[in-house]
Amino acid sequence: MLVQRTLAGEQRAFELLVVRYQRRVERLIGRMVRDTDLVEDIAQETFIRAYRALAQFRGDAQFYTWLYRIAVNTAKKQLLELKRDPLVYQSQMKSGEEDETSGNERELNGGVADTETPEAVLASKEIAEAVNAAMDALPEELRNAITLREIEGLSYEEIALALDCPIGTVRSRIFRAREAISGRIKPLLDRQTGKRW
Repeated sequence: MLVQRTLAGEQRAFELLVVRYQRRVERLIGRMVRDTDLVEDIAQETFIRAYRALAQFRGDAQFYTWLYRIAVNTAKKQLLELKRDPLVYQSQMKSGEEDETSGNERELNGGVADTETPEAVLASKEIAEAVNAAMDALPEELRNAITLREIEGLSYEEIALALDCPIGTVRSRIFRAREAISGRIKPLLDRQTGKRW
């Protein structure tokens, strides 16, 4: 409905779409790009591109699925441009590495209870770091699929539309991603015998 109102010339309708999806788009881009300043720029560029291409949105998929594809393509393009300028790329990577630990800790350890022992908190932190490292080590197509499923909560059908691939491919990618992540964190979990994660 907001898309139709935007196409009819109502600027406020698109502003509402931006408000509704901005945090999800930024979170998604943040999984691909570690520099927070760059995340905001790519998100803004994503919405500009979406606005310009809104007439092409046919409604076959949910709006967020369509917007997701634009965000991923915009982020990929930006990363390619950064790699062409090695000085910019290196400075972006360094600032991203500095922010990575604190951001991941907040993301995955946000619900630590006050009653937990220091050992449990440390173990949780190690597991969170292992999961993030495993996610970062995945090939892009596996990382995108698992992010859409586990972080964004999209269905397999929505992921297939967003990634423009068959649903069987989506299932395979998610399975392979889960296996790779599990392989990285299993040794940590095995050391924590008797604990419930």
